[in-house]
Amino acid sequence: MNLISKRVVLHFPGFEPLDGKAHRARYERTARQSGKVWGFEAQIGEIDDCDGFAKFDVRAASDLWQTASRVHVFDHDVLVRHLSAKPVTTRILDGFAACGSIIVDGGLNGYFRHAWRFGLFFIFPFLLMLLGLMLAATIAAAPMGFSLEVWHLVWSLPAAAVFFTYIFLPFAERFYTLHLFGDWEMAVALGRMDRPKFTAWLERCASAVREALQEDADEYIISSHSMGSSVAAHVVGSLLEKEPALFDGKKVTFASLGSAVLQCALLSSAKALRARVALIARCRSVFWLDVHCLTDAIHFYKVPVVAASGHRNAPQAKMQFIRVKQMLTPEHYKKIKLDFLRVHRQYVLGPDLRGPFDFTLLTAGPVPAGLFPDGGLKEMPGL
Repeated sequence: MNLISKRVVLHFPGFEPLDGKAHRARYERTARQSGKVWGFEAQIGEIDDCDGFAKFDVRAASDLWQTASRVHVFDHDVLVRHLSAKPVTTRILDGFAACGSIIVDGGLNGYFRHAWRFGLFFIFPFLLMLLGLMLAATIAAAPMGFSLEVWHLVWSLPAAAVFFTYIFLPFAERFYTLHLFGDWEMAVALGRMDRPKFTAWLERCASAVREALQEDADEYIISSHSMGSSVAAHVVGSLLEKEPALFDGKKVTFASLGSAVLQCALLSSAKALRARVALIARCRSVFWLDVHCLTDAIHFYKVPVVAASGHRNAPQAKMQFIRVKQMLTPEHYKKIKLDFLRVHRQYVLGPDLRGPFDFTLLTAGPVPAGLFPDGGLKEMPGL
């Protein structure tokens, strides 16, 4: 096995309200935790975000290996903040509009056809919000239900507003309801590609990725998590549309972790995204690693993303199956297992135990990413 000594990482995080500095801080915590488990040390350099996207250097080493990586983070925090900055009423209305768009575009049917748990994940926040609105409406209409005079609306309407604003919404946010409304709004935007702000951001992102690919390295990792996988597919696919030979001579891995590409690609309007998925799959210089987890409901477990995007005859992504409970101590897993978003984030967080997958070692370790699905970490020097 030829060890990797120099790597360039292009990381596309999921739909989270975290900027580049926050992602660097998370990476540092994750690397520290991984280092304790695997017996190496990692030094994380200072952040450089002068071009609008964060990047930092990572030097990881043990007694038997040393790897230098430059990590570029293409977070979409600016879009998350844009969606979250709207008044609550607007966020609710826009969220339900996104829900309707997904149903009309066939997304709901596709979700339940390929991954019923993801279908439940889709409908959950909207059903919860409908419940809250119905309870508020019941309070508002209470005087009529008890045949009271109309003037009793003077207290029932404010009571309904107080209930919804100060009781129901805080309760609903325990389940990230409004955050998920924004997530589905972005899913529609990435599917339909009809919002100039999102399109302009993707183009700016593609330019930065093109520049990062000019750096010399033994291996190039394009890692993505959750919604970030749709972003990465758009960005990398758009570059291949313009330059089919972009990756010639490079060792490239497109690593989708807990991928939600199909969250957008199953929409009938997502023709551009599906075409870009095919370009990545058919690029001979790219190895597509698709990491799945049984206990993660927020992705399409065991579903071949390329085939489900309509390209059954194209080379398929290599799946790697992991188990969160095998990466954490029993006490740690018991603490998080009912928090579906926390479980979904484990792909990019540090482990308590050694396992077949580790995000820090994927992006900063000596083992080539192409060996990960076949137990490559077992071959790491010193084990």
